[in-house]
Amino acid sequence: MVLAVARRPSLWSTAFRQAVRLVPDGWWRRDRRWRGRARPLPPSQYLEFRMQTQYGRIDAQAEALDVVNYLRWCKDMRSSST
Repeated sequence: MVLAVARRPSLWSTAFRQAVRLVPDGWWRRDRRWRGRARPLPPSQYLEFRMQTQYGRIDAQAEALDVVNYLRWCKDMRSSST
């Protein structure tokens, strides 16, 4: 997915903006069991919901093209709202 987005510079700022929005506030204060460092990840319940609604099961893996299409949609929505 990172490579798919990296190939599309027009989506870089949108990808960064969405990544920041998905990370919970105060993530650095949360559980630090993973090698002593907190990780800036969205809540697992949110990811499970998105996988269930997109692919029909919570253990699915997002596909790179779907992520690119989502970022394009986010970019289009942002530009149409201003």
